[in-house]
Amino acid sequence: MDHSGKRPEEQMSPRLERRLSVADAGALVVSNVIGVGIFTTPGIVCGILPRPAAVLAVWALGGLLALFGAMAYAELAASKPRAGGEYVYLREGFGPLAAFLTGWTSFVAGFSGAIAAGAIGLTAYLGRFFPGVADPAPLWNLSLGRVSVSFSRSTLIAIAVIVALGAVHIRGARPGRVIQDTLAAALILGLLLFIAFGFALGRGSLENFSGGRTTSPSSWLFALIPVMFSYSGWNAAAYVAEEVRAPGRSVPLALGFGTAAVIAIYLGLNALYLYALPVGELSGRIDAARSAAEQLLGPTAAGWLAVLAIVIIVSSLSAMTLAGPRVYYAMARDGVFFPAAARVHPKFGTPAVAIAAQTAWSCLLVLSGTFEQLLTYTGFAIVLFSAAAVCALFVLRRKTPEAPRPFRAWGYPIAPAIFAIASFAIVVNAVREAPGPSAIGLLVMSAGIPLYWWMRRRGHRSRQSSCG
Repeated sequence: MDHSGKRPEEQMSPRLERRLSVADAGALVVSNVIGVGIFTTPGIVCGILPRPAAVLAVWALGGLLALFGAMAYAELAASKPRAGGEYVYLREGFGPLAAFLTGWTSFVAGFSGAIAAGAIGLTAYLGRFFPGVADPAPLWNLSLGRVSVSFSRSTLIAIAVIVALGAVHIRGARPGRVIQDTLAAALILGLLLFIAFGFALGRGSLENFSGGRTTSPSSWLFALIPVMFSYSGWNAAAYVAEEVRAPGRSVPLALGFGTAAVIAIYLGLNALYLYALPVGELSGRIDAARSAAEQLLGPTAAGWLAVLAIVIIVSSLSAMTLAGPRVYYAMARDGVFFPAAARVHPKFGTPAVAIAAQTAWSCLLVLSGTFEQLLTYTGFAIVLFSAAAVCALFVLRRKTPEAPRPFRAWGYPIAPAIFAIASFAIVVNAVREAPGPSAIGLLVMSAGIPLYWWMRRRGHRSRQSSCG
């Protein structure tokens, strides 16, 4: 703070402006959650819980946990409506190092790796309509000393999509908002039509909802891993809280309604898959949606499903391109990330450098092909950090009981405690089941610690120089 009592970031000009409505923030939640995972993970869940009633119940349970988490984030975002999401909440609750590690993991893998993976996945769906687009064969190689980079059609198209979305969101809230809202509306409409036509016209059977084998409690916990992965992203509106109008009211509404909409769609889709095929035939299949579509509506339906998948992926990529840079922007304002990332474009009013940095790193991950490993290694961190952020709610309630809270989490303290306990149990189970990848993930996260101390020392010297 300076002599005026203001934090350095509060004196920066220009600053992010409050331009987003409840609908905009809600669309961000829906787009950030719904990806092609809901087309692939149901078969995995059916393999773990081979009982139709248990399958639907575990998706409902996962949705309820996501809603508990969303309501906890709603209180945190309403009381601290700043850019950055859990980075801000962990900083206030557990200190700057814990906050930095969530931001570091988001930059290295969480957002950037997911964007790279989604862009490559998009080329696979585009290849259905444009043969050769998904061809991984190298067109040419670039040698940089001991490092060789291969360029193929799929990598070039993936990079083009990433750069195009980055450019759109750099250009400002209005064009980014229009594209995001349009894509979100298209994916919701498409999925609702798929569910409606599948039940109304499809060749399915209600008998598929009965029977199945008994399940154990440990199977439920294991099944929650892919389920919670499919629900991840329910906190998206919290990242842009600084840009939402009337955040004390709007962000809780966006988180609540956005998450509730996703739960309804996910339950409808899983019910449709079970209506189409018995749980035994769905078990272990990563193409559950395509198989169900062909069974219900014929081979042509698979083509329409591919079009819908393209819309879903682009919408998800757009949402992550918008949300992720707000974390690095918040880190840079605190002096623990590259200072340029805290700059707001004077004309467009966006964290342009932060968006460009994420875009560039995502492109490098596409070229290197390491995004799949990064996501595998750090996947548990998404659940871990969201659980820690919800725990910050308890800490802040105790530390600052008199602080204004425009919204209070529903069911406190039971609901957020259930979310935190379930999330930590999922993390422990994931580490136990895959100790090798989890250990590497911890190393990737720990690699941010020396960078944090270097950044912090650099920022301290910078402030001393400016004061001198």
